[in-house]
Amino acid sequence: MRKNVQFQVLPNASMVRVNDVGDIHWRAVGKNAGFHCMAPELFPLRGGWYRLDLSLKRQRGKMVSPVLLPDFGSNTLETLRIRLPSVARGGNHCIVRFVSDVHALRLEPSVSSCDFTMRGPGIRRVGRLQAFADMFGALLQRRIGLVSKMRLVAKAMLKLASHGIAGLGGWLYTSYAEAESEASSTAYADWIDLYDPACNATELQVSGRIASLVRRPFFSIVMPVYNTDEPWLRACIDSVLAQAYPEWELCIADDASPSAHVRKVLEEYILRDPRIRVTYRSENGHISAASNTALDMAKGDYVVLLDHDDELHPMALLAMAEAVSVHPEWRVIYSDEDKIDADGQRYDPYFKADFNYDLFLGQNCISHLGVYETVLLREIGGFRLGLEGSQDWDLALRCIERVEHGQIGHVPHVLYHWRAIPGSTALSGDQKGYAQQAGYKAVSGHVQRVCPDAIVESVEGQSGFYRVRYPVPSPSPKVSLIVPTRDRVDLLRMCVNSILSITDYDNYEIVIVDNGSVEQETLDYFERVVSDSRVCVLSYPKPFNYSAINNFAVTQTDAVVVGLVNNDIEAISPDWLREMVSHALRPEIGAVGALLYYPNNTVQHAGVVTGLGGVAGHTHHGLTRGSWGYFCRMGLAQSYSCVTAACLLIRRSVFEQIGGLDERLQVAFNDVDFCLRVREAGYRNLWTPFAELYHHESASRGHEDTPAKQARFQSEVDFMRSRWGDSLDHDPAYNPNLSLTTGAFQLAFPPRSAANR
Repeated sequence: MRKNVQFQVLPNASMVRVNDVGDIHWRAVGKNAGFHCMAPELFPLRGGWYRLDLSLKRQRGKMVSPVLLPDFGSNTLETLRIRLPSVARGGNHCIVRFVSDVHALRLEPSVSSCDFTMRGPGIRRVGRLQAFADMFGALLQRRIGLVSKMRLVAKAMLKLASHGIAGLGGWLYTSYAEAESEASSTAYADWIDLYDPACNATELQVSGRIASLVRRPFFSIVMPVYNTDEPWLRACIDSVLAQAYPEWELCIADDASPSAHVRKVLEEYILRDPRIRVTYRSENGHISAASNTALDMAKGDYVVLLDHDDELHPMALLAMAEAVSVHPEWRVIYSDEDKIDADGQRYDPYFKADFNYDLFLGQNCISHLGVYETVLLREIGGFRLGLEGSQDWDLALRCIERVEHGQIGHVPHVLYHWRAIPGSTALSGDQKGYAQQAGYKAVSGHVQRVCPDAIVESVEGQSGFYRVRYPVPSPSPKVSLIVPTRDRVDLLRMCVNSILSITDYDNYEIVIVDNGSVEQETLDYFERVVSDSRVCVLSYPKPFNYSAINNFAVTQTDAVVVGLVNNDIEAISPDWLREMVSHALRPEIGAVGALLYYPNNTVQHAGVVTGLGGVAGHTHHGLTRGSWGYFCRMGLAQSYSCVTAACLLIRRSVFEQIGGLDERLQVAFNDVDFCLRVREAGYRNLWTPFAELYHHESASRGHEDTPAKQARFQSEVDFMRSRWGDSLDHDPAYNPNLSLTTGAFQLAFPPRSAANR
């Protein structure tokens, strides 16, 4: 299809046609308002590069985050959302890439209510070189100045030289998508206007929230100060004075600042409010020593950490008071955060997961706003000298060694604004090299204390992030990799050969489970492949039921660790199995998942979030290999509620403890249900990006393209909703301020946390 095809648009019930004169005037009035894009005989639309012609012009309200939703025909509810902010800004077209064949398209012009006119949409297929040229031209237009443009050209040439044309294409599309998403800061500003409690709460509402507190804790805000620029020092202290909750003290330790304005400003604020107390150190001791001096002054029930040039949200202490009133067992508490620039504009919000231990070893995701029980900080001796730059990470690591994970709480609201100015680590993690060294020292020290045989490494390509390599005992435990199949010997041969030829783990077997293959080529392959002592073939001559097949195979093996592996998996990294086994053997870990790519090097699986798309969906789906994802989460090991059974490892004892896969779920969601039951039994499910494989997804099973298949799929959706209910919509590895309907890690309109404000 090289000519432009104009879609007919079919509005859904949440889209209202306002007039019929001139350009059609539409009104988005409800959740998921949008259009089905219809074109006779167009679908399925082959995967590849396309130019989307579309113009959206806002008439009333705010047009926020227009997206194109391709349906790839999978039997899961995951969908790759392609954001289209340029058309909302007046653009007439953009380049989109479909990672596989598209069976239907839906356009959602805005996640918030608004009126608009629309021209298009139309679409035409373009060649790779044409797509590259259009994207590169768009990137060049966004660069101001010759030097900036030359840097972009140099980056492109370097990428082409090092990774070839495919690598250049991946980099271009990622850069283009990021540039397309630069309007996300505008979307966040709209989100703040709509949902930030400081913008909408009345004095009466705030007074009522304070009056309803079962407990009114007293907070000691600890703030070390050194030579802070006067505007930022004033803004910081003013943000404390602006707190809606009154039960606080501000403990400031000036670390012998040489600039005269610092003492002048502090003395002024002491006179303004008696809750502000200051100690002036006689000599400079750096941030850890100064923080300890401020900590010595603290009289409160809880200590709140505040940097001298950052700002607290006006509701920060009230939100924390409400949290500890409801959860008196919490001893370490943290919130979401964003950045604030020199003009006071907020941007780049980090909506965090609930406490995620493995992720916390990779990045300091507690950070801001950090609140600690004062007694706990006294027990650990406060801040350690020599950890400057990551002293708060080290503090939190030593605290979590003394508390249960259930005593670490997360308040899912942005309560802290991190100042992003030149020289600040908020602006760039590379600004302070000593902080990276201190981060490594903090994490490796913790790991040495809790697991002496593990090794901490810096993550390649990202400063300030870390990987923990856990030991595998010698001799290594046996692993049974279970591979169900029915014919499609081309896929099976690729799967088996890649594992046998690449994998560096030395004690595994491949258990092929034949579910009624009839092709002679397949049967001949079975006879040949078992000549390798690492391979055996079992017969399962019953109707296809993925859960039953794997349950049967597990009973036929004696391995310590069992692996569920699709026949369309291709191993591409030698240490994939060793990495997964090292986590599966940890007593607290249940299921372990891998990073799976489509053959075109875009992401298929990087962890599963429940509730996303209805029941569950994959995060970072469609990103280019080498991308870092949402706040670098795609590059770090972490807990997820679920991982895909396309490549999943688990200890046999855990598999048997929960009764294996539920055989009522024949095809879809059996892995989601399995992982949720593993988590319910008290284990953490873990996903690691350091085990990489290709997934030629569903090539042997096909799409849900018959009434019988669609009815079966819907029955499995209903089963999951009946069993797990609303808990699916509250995934601890996600955040209620992030959407379950417009794609993973995108802003929710409205946030599911709004009701708690």
